[in-house]
Amino acid sequence: MRGRRRFRTAVAAATAALLCAGALSGCSAGEPSAKTSSAGPSRNPAQKPTPKPTSLWDVSPGSVAAVGDSVTRAFDACSVLADCPEVSWATGTDTAVNSLAMRLLGPEKVAGRSWNLARTGARMVELPEQMAGAAARRPELVTVMMGANDACRPTPALMTPVDDFRTHFETALARLRKGAPKAQVYVASVPSLMHLWSTGRVSPMGLEVWKLGICGSMLADAENLGAAAERRRAEVQDRVVAYNRVLSEVCAKDERCRYDGGAVFGFRFDGGQLSPWDWFHPSRDGQARLAELAYRRITKE
Repeated sequence: MRGRRRFRTAVAAATAALLCAGALSGCSAGEPSAKTSSAGPSRNPAQKPTPKPTSLWDVSPGSVAAVGDSVTRAFDACSVLADCPEVSWATGTDTAVNSLAMRLLGPEKVAGRSWNLARTGARMVELPEQMAGAAARRPELVTVMMGANDACRPTPALMTPVDDFRTHFETALARLRKGAPKAQVYVASVPSLMHLWSTGRVSPMGLEVWKLGICGSMLADAENLGAAAERRRAEVQDRVVAYNRVLSEVCAKDERCRYDGGAVFGFRFDGGQLSPWDWFHPSRDGQARLAELAYRRITKE
């Protein structure tokens, strides 16, 4: 019995020693450790919680400048081979489109507080100059939709290199920041040219118009489903994806810039949302959808 008692005593002492070894305060074997509060670590009653950082983004800017290409000029939306800026998704005055500027500013302020500086046919190399023009007007918001023409070249070999595209976009933002450091920027993704091809190729009129040379890198020989034609279209689509990656990455470095997250690229324009004259540019309804996508992103808290 004494042997068993001595054994139990030795085990208890060893266990207590091991428990004390891991304690924050010292204790001796066989003695209870100091009691700690069950409420957790003590707090300084005067200490205030760290406030969340204030967002620099204003969901209701009071003026809008739009830069970009033919989509922002609403080319072929009202009549063949003509700009129709009154139905532009960005700054138009047409109530059926309900442009971004109309939604943000109200119809009475659109004329005096919004500017459409886009140019049909423009490529990214032109964006720095357009941004300088926007900065001169001190807008609270600048919309950017540019890049489709960099991919829509006569052949894939003539598409703007991705590194050049990045340099031009970075230069454009720097030009804006020089003249309007607090302007917010909304950047729309480049539309999916592959989707436009797959939608328009079912239209006999679209096929005929495309033969005139519109976006040859993607739309040339539109009925050809051979391996070479498929590789060519895939190369163009890959370039569009690369452009959108650049837009996202460069915009992310600017605290007053919001990329659309690929919303325009992912939007599936149907026949009624494409121009009946070229089956490529957005129609009035297509312009309205672009305005909706932009407004949703810009006003998100």
